Amino acid sequence: MVKRGEKHIRKTPARQAFQATHSEANEIGASTPYDFTGKNLTAVGGLLPVATMLEKLGFQQLVEETITTTRITRVMGLYKFILGIVMGFYVGFQRLNQLRFIARDPMLTGILGVQKLPPQSTLWRFLDGLYVHVAGQILKIQQVFRQRVWEAANVKLETVTLDTDTTVQTVYGKQMGARKSYNPKNKGKLSYQPILTFIAETREYICGDLHNGHRPSGKETKAHLKKAIASLPAGVKDIFGRDDSGFYCQEAIEAYEEDPRCKFVICAQKTDRLVEELQKADWKPSRQTEAEE
Repeated sequence: MVKRGEKHIRKTPARQAFQATHSEANEIGASTPYDFTGKNLTAVGGLLPVATMLEKLGFQQLVEETITTTRITRVMGLYKFILGIVMGFYVGFQRLNQLRFIARDPMLTGILGVQKLPPQSTLWRFLDGLYVHVAGQILKIQQVFRQRVWEAANVKLETVTLDTDTTVQTVYGKQMGARKSYNPKNKGKLSYQPILTFIAETREYICGDLHNGHRPSGKETKAHLKKAIASLPAGVKDIFGRDDSGFYCQEAIEAYEEDPRCKFVICAQKTDRLVEELQKADWKPSRQTEAEE
């Protein structure tokens, strides 16, 4: 049977405009492509208020007075090198080679007063030329700057909680200090175990130490905790410390007990010796809870 009709049959058109189902928006990050045709447009215009804040808080004077180095920089000064790297962190870049995406950005180059950022090799040689003692000087800058920011923002925390823990940083090749230790994501690979401390109320990073792949010793734990306590602003009156079982040792307890402002909780492994001491202790009910034990 033959049907007679039009040779080309039109298909039903798809639903358009607002009637179509919209997909979810993509997350915008540092790798999101962008394009514009304006002469003075920039994608990092938010760096201007950041630079203004750093200027009003005296960041340049603080850096130049604290960091000591004998290296003579030609492309930019010491402060401009540090400010350029800090601005990259604000944009969301975590590696020096990513700064090439904003090397000629008019906003960034205007803040730094240069035509373009130096290449990655120049930035790396600058960091490589700094001595080990500069790490302590940077922590001092963070301590002073934190005090200024709290005063400017009218932050008056009298009680803070310090959370101390270690993290795993997997390394590749023959890196000095790398060890095969606790590494759940990459078992059997070499890694470091940096020690980090944060303020729970404001989520601020307050202190850190780069450590090899082994578990930190009691002496290293005590030194880190005392450094973290000393880095707190002057207005803090009460300190609560929280540590996991990796920091359970006599030296950690001494670090907290030496400061009368500190109260602490440290997780401990349930060893036979510890259970024996707990059974000998005279336990009393707490007045601050309705529990019987």
